[in-house]
Amino acid sequence: MDLVPALQEPLKKVLGPATAKVMAEHLGLHTVGDLLHHYPRRYEERGQLTHLADLPMDEHVTVVAQVADARLHTFASSKAPRGKGQRLEVTITDGSGRLQLVFFGNGVHKPHKELLPGTRAMFAGKVSVFNRRLQLAHPAYELLRGDTEGEETVESWAGALIPLYPATAKLESWKLAKAIQTVLPSAQEAVDPLPDSLREGRGLVSLPEALIKIHRPHTKADIEDARARLKWDEAFVLQVALARRRHAETQLPAVPRKPGRDGLLTAFDDRLPFTLTDGQQKVSREIFDDLATDHPMHRLLQGEVGSGKTLVALRAMLAVVDSGGQAVMLAPTEVLAQQHHRSVVEMMGELAEGGMLGGAEHATKVVLLTGSMGAAARRHALLDLATGEAGIVIGTHALIEDKVQFHDLGLVVVDEQHRFGVEQRDALRGKGKQPPHLLVMTATPIPRTVAMTVFGDLETSVLDQLPAGRSPIASHVVPAADKPHFLARAWERVREEVSGGHQAYVVCPRIGDEDDDPKKKAAQRASPEDDAEKRPPLAVLDVAGQLAEGPLQGLKVEVLHGRMQPDDKDAVMRRFAAGETDVLVATTVIEVGVNVPNATAMVIMDADRFGVSQLHQLRGRVGRGSAPGLCLLVSEMPEASAARQRLNAVASTRDGFELSRIDLEQRREGDVLGQAQSGARTSLRVLAVIEDEEIIAEARQEAAAVVAADPELTGLPGLRTALEALLDEEREQYLEMG
Repeated sequence: MDLVPALQEPLKKVLGPATAKVMAEHLGLHTVGDLLHHYPRRYEERGQLTHLADLPMDEHVTVVAQVADARLHTFASSKAPRGKGQRLEVTITDGSGRLQLVFFGNGVHKPHKELLPGTRAMFAGKVSVFNRRLQLAHPAYELLRGDTEGEETVESWAGALIPLYPATAKLESWKLAKAIQTVLPSAQEAVDPLPDSLREGRGLVSLPEALIKIHRPHTKADIEDARARLKWDEAFVLQVALARRRHAETQLPAVPRKPGRDGLLTAFDDRLPFTLTDGQQKVSREIFDDLATDHPMHRLLQGEVGSGKTLVALRAMLAVVDSGGQAVMLAPTEVLAQQHHRSVVEMMGELAEGGMLGGAEHATKVVLLTGSMGAAARRHALLDLATGEAGIVIGTHALIEDKVQFHDLGLVVVDEQHRFGVEQRDALRGKGKQPPHLLVMTATPIPRTVAMTVFGDLETSVLDQLPAGRSPIASHVVPAADKPHFLARAWERVREEVSGGHQAYVVCPRIGDEDDDPKKKAAQRASPEDDAEKRPPLAVLDVAGQLAEGPLQGLKVEVLHGRMQPDDKDAVMRRFAAGETDVLVATTVIEVGVNVPNATAMVIMDADRFGVSQLHQLRGRVGRGSAPGLCLLVSEMPEASAARQRLNAVASTRDGFELSRIDLEQRREGDVLGQAQSGARTSLRVLAVIEDEEIIAEARQEAAAVVAADPELTGLPGLRTALEALLDEEREQYLEMG
């Protein structure tokens, strides 16, 4: 899309080394093609022609008038102490009134030569007041020479749309506009990536026409035409890249994994004390159908917090073990890996005791492998993997290391995909004799179009039904600054839950030990309101101490955070899971996968410092048993602030998909697409993931058809070039969200 052969000319050849250097360093623009794809952010209208008699204040106007007189004044100023400062004052008239123009400093020379009394010109600028007189400071102007140019020029110049570009302090928008005008003729040579049939079928203008119209529109309709076309380019080229990945995957061989008739899966299902929800049954069918084919499954399982994703994934793992293969589950943290290991072993009971005395007939071994294991335990685990003794392996990315060998890896389950990149998926996939099947789970509900854009190489299954027996969670915002007694009541509610035999979480944004980095603290300030309120975010270690000595005195309070030793973390989690701890004060390490059904209350301190999806994740840790859950969002933000509105949104709905839309609308899309981390320029310039839902969905269909018909795109050289450009420059990250 960016680098088409005719447009590969380096900018330094065209614009000179100095300008090219600024463009490369500050805007990441290197070639003529890059510059042509640097689109205006918005357009200014020079304004309808205005009579001098009725000039509006503070607005951009365009007037046609005659110069009545022009005077150059010199004056002393701090910059020019010897009276060398220059100011040009020009008075213009159009018969209805008079107006003063002023030019300062070096800007006086050209107008002083050109704006002679009697000269007729058009002037455009913003009306301001100085010494109680209206004036235009440094207006843009265009001389009107003779009557031949007449009214037509006046109208077209005044009505022109002035493009304003995303600029930097080093390069103003109008300098960019000038540079773009220089390279604009090259737009005629842009090779069109869209197949003709698609372009004509959808009534889209050609790429050269779109580039010219977006940079030099005559009307608003021109801008619309150009944007509609360029949005299609972005959506289509990206979807073709994803469709080709999907196509390449279908060409890989895989061992079909069909569950045996009366094997481990049947024995497991017979043990379940409840029936699966309709959603779980439907998604399981989709997964089993994929596993039975001879090319690798690539499926994304999106599940609401608490919808039973782990159970669905475990059934898929058991089906693979039944068919003689091994299944591995990758978790993003050790706490989560240990948690998954515990819950899988609990769910399977004697079915997890393969090779042990008392193990069931179809049993297999469930092994945990993490980076911090002792050498002996690790050696033992690695041996079980290599011999095939362990049918199910659960661990962190320690599983990707070279030393780890599998007997017959059939399925990889990745929990919380946004923490694993494509490379890690591929490294693990390389452990199988043939590529294993892949199931990616995420508890962050993703709007459909984001799923199509970010996880477009995966087929998607959605679990949006909560299992029977799950309890409702009441959520409330606690305005600690406006109503301190609400906070006092929050701690009373925690005591009430504990006295009723339950437990509670208190979540804080930071740890609070001396290693806290002031730079990180600054980064944790999430919104402009935080800057106004300079207090650092509340910390686990401080809050735990204050609660134990104050409002929660007498209760057993423990802390959990990411900088603790893995064994200590695990011990704290075990005590909390066993009900020995009343209140766990923690950072977001409890955000995913932690499952303690007896925990019914959660108080989130400085809740405004967390994102919408994160709050939704955290809240999902309570109400996991039969007792109703309570989530209190504590904030000192004023009622009218955007942060409070965000919290009100979280409190008012349990629908994660609805919240993810709100989250996406409030954040820059680049963040959602993983760009914030990569530092790469986002590939999306005019396409908006939420607004342009239809375009993305249609582009996906068109892309699939094009790739199915011509996987190598031999008949579409323009599209091939555009793809190379997209996948060139660190843009792979865009497809990885890793």
